[in-house]
Amino acid sequence: MDEPSRRTILAAGAAGLAAVAGCSTYGESKDAPGTTAPAGTALAKTGDIPVGGGVILGDSQTVITQPTAGTFKAFTSVCTHQGCQVANVADGTINCDCHGSKFAIADGSVVKDPAPQPLAPKQITVTGDAIPLT
Repeated sequence: MDEPSRRTILAAGAAGLAAVAGCSTYGESKDAPGTTAPAGTALAKTGDIPVGGGVILGDSQTVITQPTAGTFKAFTSVCTHQGCQVANVADGTINCDCHGSKFAIADGSVVKDPAPQPLAPKQITVTGDAIPLT
């Protein structure tokens, strides 16, 4: 059996490295340690959540949105497609940059594939200006 040449090994290694580098952001946050805040712990203040938008709270893997003035919703921040953390909330959707999935801020439903399921809701309450998990 012939031994591969040094050039063949280096070319194969470079191709493999290029493939990995091209996917360097794929799934990065998927394995990020997430904690679940104890019930009653305030995650945010109402003034932090823009009307028609929302905020992502990575430590608790939660997205809190305010679809209309005074209505607050919470969802998991883990995309249902490949488990990446969603990246931002803009233009009425919660957006995952890994593969382009988008979810509605009002109910977490899928607005744009490839996500197969909506974001799971989380239970919150509004107490004064604090928004804790229940």
